[in-house]
Amino acid sequence: MHKVSEVIDAFEKFAPVQYQESYDNSGLLLGNADHVVNGVLLSLDITEDVIDEAILLGANLIICHHPLIFGGIKSITGKTSIEKAIIKCIQNEIAVFATHTNIDNNAKGVSFKMAEKLKLQEITPLLTYSGQLLKLVTFIPLSHVEAVQNAIFEAGGGSIGNYNSCSFNINGEGTFKAGEGANPFVGEINKLHKEQEIRFETVLPKHLEGTVVKAMLKAHPYEEVAYDLYPLSNHNPLTGAGAVGNLVKEMDEEAFLLEVKEVFACQAIRHTRFLNKKIKKVALCGGSGYSFLKHAIRSKADIYITADLKYHQFSEAEDKIIIADIGHYESEQFILEVFYEILLKNFSKFAVYFTKVNTNPINYF
Repeated sequence: MHKVSEVIDAFEKFAPVQYQESYDNSGLLLGNADHVVNGVLLSLDITEDVIDEAILLGANLIICHHPLIFGGIKSITGKTSIEKAIIKCIQNEIAVFATHTNIDNNAKGVSFKMAEKLKLQEITPLLTYSGQLLKLVTFIPLSHVEAVQNAIFEAGGGSIGNYNSCSFNINGEGTFKAGEGANPFVGEINKLHKEQEIRFETVLPKHLEGTVVKAMLKAHPYEEVAYDLYPLSNHNPLTGAGAVGNLVKEMDEEAFLLEVKEVFACQAIRHTRFLNKKIKKVALCGGSGYSFLKHAIRSKADIYITADLKYHQFSEAEDKIIIADIGHYESEQFILEVFYEILLKNFSKFAVYFTKVNTNPINYF
C-alpha cells in the first residue's frame, strides 16, 4: 500500500514544485497526504464529471495538470463550479494533486511529449534556466570518503544531465585545534591536529540544498563539518521551457500541418501564412507559449507550434517562422502520458486510469 505522500514524492523528484512559476499553484490542493491510495485518475482539468468518474472507479486521488484551486478563494459555498468540485472532493475524500508549470519547466515535460508525438529527433529545450544549481564543497577524512560521498549522491547531489555521482576530489591536509568542550573525531584538546582529507566538490539542485546538507552532516564523522555552498549561473540541463527538434525527413508546409492536425486531433489550426519552404526544424511549447516566440525564431526553427496567441501576436512572426496555434487543450493533452510513466516507474499497487471525460471548454461550430 502506498500513501498520497509517496506519490507526491515521486512527482517531486521529476518536477519539483519549486520549479513552478510564481503565479502558479501546483502541489497537493485537497486531501490528506497520509491517506492510502486506492486508485488514481489522470486528467488535464478537474470538473464535476471527472470527480464523478473518480467516485465510480474507486479512485481517491486525482492528478491533474491545471490546478483546481488557482486564484484566491474567500468562501466555499458551492456557488461556482470550482467550489462545487471542491465540496464534492472533500465529501468523497478524494485528494487532488496538481503539477502544472513545474512539469512544463521540466526538460522531459509537456513540450517534450509533444515533440515525441511528432517523432522529432535531437530534442532539446527551447530555453534552459540558470540560477537553479549550487556547488557543494566539503572536506572528508580518508576513512569516511565513500560513506559521505554516497550519502550526498543518494540525497540528490552529483547529477548533471543524464550522469549521476559526479564529483571532483583533491587530496590535501586539513588542520584544526579542538577547544575545551569539544568532542573531536580525531586529535586532542588544545593541540593542533593535521589530518589527510579529501576536498570533495559536487553540484546539486538548489531545491535539494536542505536534504543534501542534512545527509552529508549525518554521514560525516566530524563534530563540526566545514562546507561551502556556491550559487552557479550554469544552465540546468534538466529544466527548460518548450522544445525544439528535427523531423526525420523534411516535409511540405501543408502536409506537415495536416500531420499536426491528425496527431493532436485538432478541429482547426490558426496559423500565419506559408513561407513556401520545407519544414525540417520544429519548435513547440505546450499551452500559452507566446512568450517564447522570440526563442523559437532565434532557434532557426521553420515552425512554432503552441497555443493561445492573440491577433496581433501572429504578426510578430514577420515571415521568419510559421506560427501554428493548435489550441491549449490539444497541445497539453499528452502530459497525462508523462503522469502515467511516472506512476508506472514507481508504483504497482493501485490502479491508474485516464479520464474519459473531455474537459476541453472550447468547442468549434
